[in-house]
Amino acid sequence: MNEKINYRQLNGLDLAYLGDAVYETFIRQHLLAQGITKPGQLQRRAKEYVSAKAHAALFALMEEDELLNEEELYFFKRGRNANSHTKAKNTDVVTYRISTGFEALMGYLHASEQFERLDEIINWVFEQVESGRARNHGTTKK
Repeated sequence: MNEKINYRQLNGLDLAYLGDAVYETFIRQHLLAQGITKPGQLQRRAKEYVSAKAHAALFALMEEDELLNEEELYFFKRGRNANSHTKAKNTDVVTYRISTGFEALMGYLHASEQFERLDEIINWVFEQVESGRARNHGTTKK
């Protein structure tokens, strides 16, 4: 299957929808490759990567490290500023919106076929989480 997506025509929530699946696949593959096979353990470890709080902490670190270029920030903001009709579960609205932006960024990179850049950012995420740098990092309200 080689279907092209016109990512510029997608709204922020569409990009987040795609990005959520893409990002989750990377995380699951990474955890399984580490030899983690027990469902409860997989779930606990995955939360360090895929919760809204984790996304917000990772985005704050991306800002701190000036990791993203202008276009990537533009697509992050498209997701963050999208008018979602779903309610945030277990988190505040600001964190939820940042998380949506984070997922939109992943969706944008995948849909625009920037696979090397996506790999680079995903590997950066692994480093932040595994070093403990992402844990308990404050969220931004930009």
